[in-house]
Amino acid sequence: MSEHNPGLRPWRDITRRKSRQIMVGDVAVGGDAPITVQTMTNTPTSDARATIDQIRRCEEAGADLIRVSCPDEESTAALRQIVRAARVPIIADIHFHYKRALEAADAGAACLRINPGNIGSAARVKEVVDAAKANGCAIRIGVNGGSLEKDLLEKYGEPCPDALVESALDHIKLLQDQDFHDYKVAVKASDVFLAVAAYMQLADAVDCPLHLGITEAGGLIGGTVRSAIGIGNLLWAGIGDTIRVSLSAEPEQEVRVGFDILKSLGLRTRGVRVVSCPSCARQGFDVIRTVQALEERLQHIRTPISLSVLGCVVNGPGEARETDIGITGGGNGKHMVYLSGVTDHHVQDAGMIDHIVSLVEAKAAEIEAAKLEGESSDAGKASAVAAE
Repeated sequence: MSEHNPGLRPWRDITRRKSRQIMVGDVAVGGDAPITVQTMTNTPTSDARATIDQIRRCEEAGADLIRVSCPDEESTAALRQIVRAARVPIIADIHFHYKRALEAADAGAACLRINPGNIGSAARVKEVVDAAKANGCAIRIGVNGGSLEKDLLEKYGEPCPDALVESALDHIKLLQDQDFHDYKVAVKASDVFLAVAAYMQLADAVDCPLHLGITEAGGLIGGTVRSAIGIGNLLWAGIGDTIRVSLSAEPEQEVRVGFDILKSLGLRTRGVRVVSCPSCARQGFDVIRTVQALEERLQHIRTPISLSVLGCVVNGPGEARETDIGITGGGNGKHMVYLSGVTDHHVQDAGMIDHIVSLVEAKAAEIEAAKLEGESSDAGKASAVAAE
């Protein structure tokens, strides 16, 4: 199928901006590493159990990195337990108080989210950098249109791309003056136009990895739309090395939306990509409820698989040809199932969702088994060559 031969579609190619690579724990960010998806917990960090439970849900959704807020000593005290329990690197979110950064670094945070200019004197910045170096921490500089420095607001009159970029460059210099280079930068704004313009300008000015986001984007629907427009535009232009979709929704929803943005651009392929119609009077089954049920029940699938769910035969066969598994609605409650783009068998209304779920699970198992066999074969060949 053509979707598995991206080389045949040069108009889909995205050339990523060249950035140097840093490590956040054991996760590479920048360079040729996959674009990572992250989120942030909203539980009180001092409540380690609640925070770990939320982290676990985000991990199951696929989060590569997870940020937790550390506003006080109780939070950094709990961070050590949280870091030990987490399966992905933990980023400590620090504002103003430099001692929280020192405590978070000692507690095992893989990255510190700070604005160096907000934590005090050059001596304090040096203390934080020294702690980051000693503990192998990266640093994320987080510039935000809603919290720009007073002097920049006076200079420019309002948040604008020049102001955000100047703020970022000022913060970068504070780190570089301490010979620290394991940093990434964000220049977020709630205004999509402002954020995109600032990121594009910054991308030309620095070589570090960029963390993308439309801050305070809104609720699940509105925030998803604004994030997809802003983050999607930048990714399409090749800009961005890690993303966070900021929603007034549960953190695991941010992760799912983030992966959907990346999947839509062919930049990540984790899980099931559903192609489905909006439904109409021609539908042979309840498409809306079917898709809702399938998306819910297939969240555990991590293997890249495409699934088309079309209510009738107008566009159904064409879409099915381009997906691993497809179903199109037919008459009298009898629907056609496609496997690898080819008509294979019919399924009745009763048990249809269970049947599709079982097909997807079987396909995922088949793909994973083939992958393991290939890795085993490659390892065997490597051993044979070494023996020679």
